[in-house]
Amino acid sequence: MPITPRLALAAALILLAGGPLQAQDRGTLTPKPLPPLANPDDPATPAKALFGRATGPTGGPAHAYGSYAKGCFSGGEALPVDGATWQVMRLSRNRMWGTPPLVDFLERLANQAPRVGWPGLLVGDMSQPRGGPMLTGHASHQLGLDADIWLTPMPNRRLTRAEREEMSATNVVRDDRLDIDPAVWTQQHHRIIRLAAEQPEVARIFVNPAIKRALCREAGGSRWLSKVRPMYGHNYHFHIRLACPAGQGACDDQAPPPPGDGCGEELAYWFSDAVLNPKPPKVKPKPRPPMTMAALPAACRAVLKAP
Repeated sequence: MPITPRLALAAALILLAGGPLQAQDRGTLTPKPLPPLANPDDPATPAKALFGRATGPTGGPAHAYGSYAKGCFSGGEALPVDGATWQVMRLSRNRMWGTPPLVDFLERLANQAPRVGWPGLLVGDMSQPRGGPMLTGHASHQLGLDADIWLTPMPNRRLTRAEREEMSATNVVRDDRLDIDPAVWTQQHHRIIRLAAEQPEVARIFVNPAIKRALCREAGGSRWLSKVRPMYGHNYHFHIRLACPAGQGACDDQAPPPPGDGCGEELAYWFSDAVLNPKPPKVKPKPRPPMTMAALPAACRAVLKAP
């Protein structure tokens, strides 16, 4: 991947801004409802302000509309906060929602995890009850088909509410960002990511480039590696993205990953000085205006207003 000024600028802005909401960012034990909007029907109202106030799912059939970063969904389900092989983290964010295929997938993956030496999943952000843009953090996670899995194995006890809000996930990346930390990274980390990537409904798994480097070193040439894509951050968790469910024509899939395992020049790009140490822009760019409902599929208006 060539290093263009635009990509270098994007890297600088992400690093300067601190990136998206991270697994180690604390929640709260006393979440407060957001105040009502003065004029929610104003076309200039940010879509995140509307979807961020939806506290429950729609009724009716499940369907995803739009793309992973411009979409919503109906008929969502919440992943139960406790299972035999999973626990949901950061409950105060109310982001344990997804389409039924995502909830089913996470329960199945969690039940398979102990077979590869991973005792269970600590599940971070999925989606809001109706998807859509979030008030903080992710640009994606809008279709009910994305989920963050902590790089911390589930303990052999139920975490308290305080622990779920306040404990940090595990950082497996070295301080210089060039590789994994060998004192932290284990073969069990490798195996749980591989297990997820090998599932046919998975379209992408996003990891820190250092994690991709370790996986390439340990399993270079494996077909499942093509789904594992390097991305800024993701040193405390890996991000699973499912493909659009069959028969849902209003759901926009990503293009398939490029052929090959992604362990060559494509990966080397992420360790270039322009990406690891981007120069701050000489002139700070103006922030983009927030996305409004006009940028989302028309069906998302109905999703937002549905009972």
